[in-house]
Amino acid sequence: MEPITRKTSVGVIGAGYWGVNLIRNFDALPACELKYVCDTNPARLEKYRHAYKHIEFVSDPETLFSDPALEVVVIATPVRTHFDLAKKALLSGKHVFVEKPMTETSAQARGLIALAREKKLILHVDHTFVYYGPVIKIKELVDSGELGDLHYFDSQRINLGIIQPDVNVYWDLAPHDISILNYLYDGVPKIVTAMGTQHIVKKNVELAHITIQYESGFVAHIHVSWLSPVKLRQMTIGGRKKMIYFDDIHPFEKIKVYNKGVDLTETDLNTFEPVYRSGDVNIPLYDGREALERECSHFLESVVSGEDTITNGEAGLAVVRILEAADLSLLNGGSSIKLL
Repeated sequence: MEPITRKTSVGVIGAGYWGVNLIRNFDALPACELKYVCDTNPARLEKYRHAYKHIEFVSDPETLFSDPALEVVVIATPVRTHFDLAKKALLSGKHVFVEKPMTETSAQARGLIALAREKKLILHVDHTFVYYGPVIKIKELVDSGELGDLHYFDSQRINLGIIQPDVNVYWDLAPHDISILNYLYDGVPKIVTAMGTQHIVKKNVELAHITIQYESGFVAHIHVSWLSPVKLRQMTIGGRKKMIYFDDIHPFEKIKVYNKGVDLTETDLNTFEPVYRSGDVNIPLYDGREALERECSHFLESVVSGEDTITNGEAGLAVVRILEAADLSLLNGGSSIKLL
């Protein structure tokens, strides 16, 4: 994309836990004019008003939608509000940046995609880890063929809290891992199976395991929990030639590439015996730039150029479809759900 030579006017709806990070990053970008911050909580607005004196703080989203000079609406609100806010923003001619997960249902996601296409507007979903230096490096390693054919993806994203009142644990945490999975592997998911338990909040699953099977035989396992005494952010990607271990908690050595694997040799008795291969461990370098800064900059470049972002509406829909299938699997006692 061409370097941006003008400022894009942006308004953020939602100044909560994640919204404040978006406010900070968009405000710091030279290509952005952060014009509005909107939140229905007066205390939140007052908290940031003194730090951002150049921004207009409002409590009604309609202020943003009705401003013909505003180009972008950023949505960092509970998922139940995403569809209505994004739809109003698109109908008012604004490009949209919406927090993950994109919507509550795939039907809503498809509706926003169609509307954005009709209006010729950018619809971007905030899957921040796709713009994270270590994940980009892992993508380079996978695409280079260094790992060989991929066999499996295994991830853990667990900690104590933060328990959400309106969504279960996999709608809260698994979008990160599913978006990384979809970014790294372009195979076709075929079957989703999910198991979960409820202990504290009876209406919400707080610990879950999701399995995604692909037409190629590749399989992904995702473990998410709000009830772990320790915080883990780990991922293993197994290939025919090499394997990658990603530990996001480690301060320095986040990625390790293991030259390990199993080969089969045919014996004289016409049977096969495994031969375990163990070689060097490589710790590759990666770009340390903040992922959200890179993502916000990429989004503004797309607004100017008209080209889709990496995590566009279709990418958001792909994540929601898997989450929906996981819901259905849980309702049916952990049965396998086919993705059509």
